[in-house]
Amino acid sequence: MSLRDRLAREIALTGPMTIADYVTRCLHDPQDGYYATRPALGEGGDFITAPLISQMFGELIGLWAVETWHRLGAPERVRLVEVGPGDGTLMADALRAARLVPGFLEACDLILIEPSAPLRAMQARALSQADVSPRWVRSLDAVETDVPVILIANEVLDCMPARQFVRTEEGWAERRIGVDEAGGLIFGLVGISGGFVRPSFAVEPGQTIEISEQQSTFGRDLGTLIAAASGAALLIDYGRAMPEAGDTLQALRRHARVDPLATPGEADLTQWADFPGVLEAALRAGADVTGCLGQGEFLRRLGIDARAARLKQGRPDAAPVIDRQLARLTADDQMGTLFKAACVFGPHALVVPGFEVAL
Repeated sequence: MSLRDRLAREIALTGPMTIADYVTRCLHDPQDGYYATRPALGEGGDFITAPLISQMFGELIGLWAVETWHRLGAPERVRLVEVGPGDGTLMADALRAARLVPGFLEACDLILIEPSAPLRAMQARALSQADVSPRWVRSLDAVETDVPVILIANEVLDCMPARQFVRTEEGWAERRIGVDEAGGLIFGLVGISGGFVRPSFAVEPGQTIEISEQQSTFGRDLGTLIAAASGAALLIDYGRAMPEAGDTLQALRRHARVDPLATPGEADLTQWADFPGVLEAALRAGADVTGCLGQGEFLRRLGIDARAARLKQGRPDAAPVIDRQLARLTADDQMGTLFKAACVFGPHALVVPGFEVAL
């Protein structure tokens, strides 16, 4: 029985399913979930992430980690953690760049947080020749706090789903997934009788808001980790920098948007990162936080233009490709402003690389 058929039967028996529960099942169902069974990254897959666009991205993140280590006082031991490492490209590029700085790799205990068995296998292959051998854990609470932590989470929050609530002319309702008379999956609205905390910002009738318990919990756990261990956590994702309305649920297959209900488990489902909610949760947990920077501005502060120029000097024939890669990562009409960077850090006196200017 397909995942679609199993979900339709479950909904018929128990009632309409929240958007968050549906996305979680589509991504992580042990038998048919997208990440559990068939993640497809890269140009030949379903979607592409920044590390796969250009080596410059991972290299700069690696140098960001090294500079953070220096600003922490270059401790003898540090935990370098990546959450959701994809196919391992980002960390492989980061570790290669970090070789340029004596002492950092020798200090690193490399931890990868990855629940997907297929992705763990990809990461193991990508890092098989790395200077530091990784160990894998399944969650943040498995990371020890006895030494400082430097953590990277690129395009992780968008995989943590949100429930959706719609303001109607009659009041608030939750958008859920039901089944039609033919047994197909459909979107619908379920009235809310109580227990719903209304947003603090204006929402017009017909507009949708998204509330992600998973993202808030991640922010809380991340804040708890950094407050206990010290260090810094870099978050890069596409999403909102301020509370606002918007239905951001999308499904990607072969780099094209498809119906999220059409083929559960066979497409990547995402929703925007809620940076305000994540950072507020981390702040309440005892860490400090930066504001958000556009990815383009953040990478420029880390020196991506100079890195691109050096690459072009070494490979003049590749200059047009490098220019296209640079534009894709930093241009306002591509990833430059839709994608954002923010940091959770501690102790409070730490000045996080890339965020030196008050936001």
